[in-house]
Amino acid sequence: MSTYIFSSESVGEGHPDKVADTISDAILDACLAIDPKSRVACETFVKSNVVVVGGEITIPKLQNKKKGTTQPIDEMINLGKIIRDAVRGIGYTNDDDVFHADKLFINNYLTAQSPDIAQGVDAKGADGKKHEEQGAGDQGIMFGYACNETPELMPAPIMFAHRLGRELTRIRKTGKVAWLRPDAKSQVSVEYVDDKPTRIINVVISTQHADGIAHAEIEKFCIEQVIKKVLPKNMLTKDTVYLINPTGNFVVGGPQGDSGLTGRKIIVDTYGGTGRHGGGAFSGKDPSKVDRSAAYMGRWVAKNVVAAGLATRCEVQFAYAIGHHEPVSVHVDTFGTGTASDDKILKAILKVFSFKPADIVKQLNLLRPIYSKTTNYGHFGKDDKDLTWEATDKAAALKKAVG
Repeated sequence: MSTYIFSSESVGEGHPDKVADTISDAILDACLAIDPKSRVACETFVKSNVVVVGGEITIPKLQNKKKGTTQPIDEMINLGKIIRDAVRGIGYTNDDDVFHADKLFINNYLTAQSPDIAQGVDAKGADGKKHEEQGAGDQGIMFGYACNETPELMPAPIMFAHRLGRELTRIRKTGKVAWLRPDAKSQVSVEYVDDKPTRIINVVISTQHADGIAHAEIEKFCIEQVIKKVLPKNMLTKDTVYLINPTGNFVVGGPQGDSGLTGRKIIVDTYGGTGRHGGGAFSGKDPSKVDRSAAYMGRWVAKNVVAAGLATRCEVQFAYAIGHHEPVSVHVDTFGTGTASDDKILKAILKVFSFKPADIVKQLNLLRPIYSKTTNYGHFGKDDKDLTWEATDKAAALKKAVG
C-alpha cells in the first residue's frame, strides 16, 4: 500500500498577483469585444496605489490603414475605466484601502504588436516564412491534465483549495461579514492511499481582515462557515489540523502589503502542481498565444480521454515553434492507468483533434471576450458553457477511434 500527502494552494481575487491577472484579462476582453482578431499581450504590475500596464496590443479594426500603425491604446479603449472597474469588482473600495479603485495612479506602457511576430502569426505568406497558415505566437511547451478524483475531473487538493477561496469571496461580497477584506489564500493537504484521495490532513486559510477583529472570531468563522461548509465531510476527521491566519494578524494586505504581477500564479491557475506545467502564463494573452490556447486544448483533450473511460489519469504535452503552423510534437501519458496503450490513445487523439493554432482557436471558439471568467480560482474545472475546453463532447469519438 502506497501512502503520501499532496498539497495545493489557491489565492483570492484580492491577492496582488490575481489583481494583476484580473486587470490584464479585463483589458484583453475589452479589446476582443471591439475586434475578435485583436492581438493582446498585456502585463500588469501593482503596488501600493499604483497600477502599471505594459505590453503589446493591436486592434486591427482601429488600425490606421494609411500609416500602417494603430492609435495609442488609451485612444482605442477607456483604459482607466477598465482598470478601475476591474479593481472595484474585486472589492478594493473600503475607506481603509490604500489600493482603492477610485484613487489609483495608472501608468500605461502599451504599444502595438511587433510586425515580425505579427507576420509569423498571420495566415498569409511572408519572406522567410515557409507556409501561409496561422502560426504559433511563440515557441514553448504546454500541458493538459485530467483525472477522476473529483466530478470536475480535476485533482482533489486544488479543487478543495479553490472551493475555500470561492466561498470566502461569496460571503465577503454579500456584505454579511463586514470585516472580511479582498486578499486571501487557502491551502489543502490531502492524504492519498494507492493514488486515491482518502482524507484531509490540514487546511490553511489566511484572510485579510479589518483592524480590531479578534483572531478567535476569524478562526471560528473560517472553520465553521467556510471549511466545514464546502469541504467533503467524510474527508475531514478529528485529526484534521486547521491553520487560520497563522501569523496572528492580516490587516495590511493586497498591493499595499505586497507587489503583484501578471502570470505569477501559474500553478494555482492550472492543476495545483499535480500535472506538469510548461511555464507560460495565461492572463492578458489573446488565443494566438499558444501558452494559453494550447494549454486549454490540452485540458480539453485530457478531460475527454478520462471522460471516455480510456484512463483515470491523463497528461498531454504539445510543443510549438514560433510562426510554425502545427505542433512539433504531441505526447500522451496515462501513468499506467490506460485501458489501451498510450500509443493507441495518442493515435486516436490525433484522429479526433487538430492541434494547429488556427484550428485550436476554431474548435474551442476562443475569439470571444470570455477571459475574465477564467482569471480566478483556476482556468480549469469550472462549470461554464463559455469555457469550451471543459466540455466532454469528444469522449464518444475518442472511444470509437481507439476501437
